[in-house]
Amino acid sequence: MKSISLAAIDLNLLVAFEALLEQSSVTKAAEQLQIGQPAMSAALSRLRLLFEDELFVRLGRQMQPTRKAQAIAPSIFAALQQIRQTLTSSQAFEPASSDRTFAIGSSDYTSFVLVPPLLALSQQTAPSINFRMIGFEKDSLEDLLAQGAIDVALGVFPHPPRQTQGQPIFEERFVGIARQGHPALEQGTMSLAAFTQHAHALTTLRRDTTGEIDRILREQDLERRLLLTTPHMLVLPFAIASSNLVAAIPSRIALRLASACDLAIFELPIPTKPWVVSMLWGTLSDRDAANCWLREAITTISGMA
Repeated sequence: MKSISLAAIDLNLLVAFEALLEQSSVTKAAEQLQIGQPAMSAALSRLRLLFEDELFVRLGRQMQPTRKAQAIAPSIFAALQQIRQTLTSSQAFEPASSDRTFAIGSSDYTSFVLVPPLLALSQQTAPSINFRMIGFEKDSLEDLLAQGAIDVALGVFPHPPRQTQGQPIFEERFVGIARQGHPALEQGTMSLAAFTQHAHALTTLRRDTTGEIDRILREQDLERRLLLTTPHMLVLPFAIASSNLVAAIPSRIALRLASACDLAIFELPIPTKPWVVSMLWGTLSDRDAANCWLREAITTISGMA
């Protein structure tokens, strides 16, 4: 089969073919495309050379398609429709009418904090948009963003992958939680001695038994007993509420769990540093209208979280 170079073909000829088939008239096709009749006649002549067929033959007052024109018409129409859809999707994004599904790389924690306000915002401004929250390994993050498997990623990224861009969305810090009436709580505070003497619970995805609190305690030659480690965040509030366990968790989670499970929040008796939760996206998506909307929405609701 002879190879055809698209660079040598004026793709506007396909638009002219479409108009001729729809109008069955050179004059009306010219009017549809808002060009002169001589220009449309010239386009028809070039189409005949390109396809080596008459394509349209005058019968009475109409230009009727030949069998070859009828045979190639569905493929030409489909190609033009695909081009139009591609151009439309790349140039415009209307959240109010879009039914797009966004994939967001997120941990339990960032989902817990951001999904409720994100859903509330989207229901008001983009009611048909859907969200998929996807867990991810940081080692695979660059590929996931580059391949479009996720649109943005949320988390703590001290060393962001190449070919990504990012922005901070909020600052977080640790606080302590314990059941209401815990024997070590005195006027809503807990001493360092009591904090280290009571057993702790830790939520971790790394399958280890060491957290930031343990590192800080070691600097003071102290340690704690981790009675419970779990990757499941939902276990934590109920374990705390039904025992004398204590835990150090991010403040945004503590505020929500305290009201839901009748827990007490206290300031930790050790100095801890806050950290920044950020949003990353692929460089290739930086100017994509849909991705821009998603990032703006997440930035907006981060102030509410």
